[in-house]
Amino acid sequence: MKAKMFRALLPLAIVFTMVSCSSDSSEGSSADNKVVTTYNYNETELRLVTLINDYRASIGLNTLQVINHISYKSQEHNIYMIDNDVVNHDYFQQRSNNLIQVLGAERVGENIAYNYQTPESAMSAWLNSPAHKDNIEGNYTHLGISVTVDETTGKKYYTNMFIKKK
Repeated sequence: MKAKMFRALLPLAIVFTMVSCSSDSSEGSSADNKVVTTYNYNETELRLVTLINDYRASIGLNTLQVINHISYKSQEHNIYMIDNDVVNHDYFQQRSNNLIQVLGAERVGENIAYNYQTPESAMSAWLNSPAHKDNIEGNYTHLGISVTVDETTGKKYYTNMFIKKK
């Protein structure tokens, strides 16, 4: 009797387990529908915020206000890139949709970089790339930034996201 019940319930347990686990191939977190209000910035991140805002001010643009939630979403992407050994904009639409839904963004842009040793070198690379420079000079109001070091390789991963709030 116990064996029959076990065989009958085993498929249900397997299906439940498969449905309840999140996919390794996507980014996601418990913060998907709520604002993350805390983020601990490292020196590189703080320096990049200053570099971006100083550059924008030098060409007559508004400076951008930092929002911790955007930095958190940027950090999620860095962790994804490290975990998957890639440097790309995978799942940008998911991050963008989150910022639209949670923060009321009407526009979202993203810059990434990999293995620059200093914030100045990452900033220089972004300014020398037309698409990245367009984001830095874009019609935005807020930004978030994350620079995460891969503990295995020591290489730095950078994600910088911009939004324009409605």
